[in-house]
Amino acid sequence: MRRMADPAYREQQWSRRFDPNIAEVNQLCESLVERKPGSEVPLVDPVHDVDECRIVSLFASPGPGAGSRFISTENDDDTAARTLEVYEAVGLRPEHVMPWNAYPWYVFDEQDGKLTAAQISEGLKPLLKFLRLVPRASALVAHGGEAQKLADLLLKSKIPDIQKRGFKTYKVRALGGRAFAGKPADQQKWLDEAQAAYTDAMARAGLLQANR
Repeated sequence: MRRMADPAYREQQWSRRFDPNIAEVNQLCESLVERKPGSEVPLVDPVHDVDECRIVSLFASPGPGAGSRFISTENDDDTAARTLEVYEAVGLRPEHVMPWNAYPWYVFDEQDGKLTAAQISEGLKPLLKFLRLVPRASALVAHGGEAQKLADLLLKSKIPDIQKRGFKTYKVRALGGRAFAGKPADQQKWLDEAQAAYTDAMARAGLLQANR
């Protein structure tokens, strides 16, 4: 059982949602709810840190584990579990990485996690706002086709303050759902590819020694 399945742990994280290390990101999440009254945008787990973040993990949209009200590797779903497995395999600490979704609003129940082209395009402005809140991030790992399409839009936008960081994007397999269905050997290959992307991003950010 993942820790977010424990009500006491969830409540503890909820009480920390506006701690200084994560407040600006979660205020952005709340502002996105205001843009679409009645919508849901999970907050980012306060184990992450806006000042220390060097790498962004970009997923498609909040999945079933977001019932915890957080984007978190402690959610009780396959994507969260495999993401944590990748982080631990390469020695990436939570303060040095931050999750985000190409489409931050929860639509899983309505669309089974599938995004339209319009929704992917709509995710660009929130992504840019998010990236400006993590100014030391210089790499983005896009998990799955929809996140990768948004990463392409980001690169095409040629935003000067993003370009100045020497920003690099990596494209890897989605870590859950139908995209990860396959033979055990294939799944291991996809995990290895994700680990290689994060290892390279960590090396560029000078984190390989810091995170060991």
